[in-house]
Amino acid sequence: MDLATGIAKTSVALSTAKLHMNVNFSITKKAMDNQEIAAHQLLDMLPSAQELGRHVDVQA
Repeated sequence: MDLATGIAKTSVALSTAKLHMNVNFSITKKAMDNQEIAAHQLLDMLPSAQELGRHVDVQA
């Protein structure tokens, strides 16, 4: 293997690694966005905080 072939193979390997890293980053970002949406939907299903603190149970 001569120097030019080694440089070409290294270049291809680095490009492939960069592509895989970008794909993994995009997938992770999409998963995080989906989790954020799910969390907002769960919070929207909670009852209103306006009712909290109006009734106090003093019986022990």
